[in-house]
This record gives sequence, C-alpha cells and structure tokens, in this order.
Amino acid sequence: MHLSISLMLIEITRLFLGLTMAAFHRQIADFILEHERNLVVLLRQRGLMVPPAPTRNTAHTLYFCIGLGIAFIELARIYMLQRGI
Repeated sequence: MHLSISLMLIEITRLFLGLTMAAFHRQIADFILEHERNLVVLLRQRGLMVPPAPTRNTAHTLYFCIGLGIAFIELARIYMLQRGI
C-alpha cells in the first residue's frame, strides 16, 4: 500500500490531538464540568430529574484516559500503516 503524505498528516494530527487532550485534561474537564453542572441545575429547575455531574477527579481521569486512548490507537494505526498490515 502506498502511503500518501495527506494520510500520514491526518494520522499524526490525530496522534497530536490525543496527546494534547491528555496534557490538558484538567482544563478540558473543568470547562466541561462547569457546563454540565449548569445544565443539571437548569434541567432540575424544569422538573426533570437527571443524575448529578461526575466528580472533578472522575472527570480529570476520564479525559486523561480518553486522550491516551486516542494516542495509543493512532500509534497502532501508524505502525500498521508503516508495516502494511
């Protein structure tokens, strides 16, 4: 299989996205949690009972794991593309 520059650029961009997400997982989680909590309050005021937003530590761990997961998947994809698998 012939690897094109654009294909590898896409894969490396995804790898960078995963690593960036893992590096900034605290800021991302705090931003999302703030909006989740506002949404929960709004929905509860309207009479819809929804579960509470996750804890801060849970959100930090979740976004860190998602970022690493993306990075590991992309590393595997790049390896398979290089090996022709």
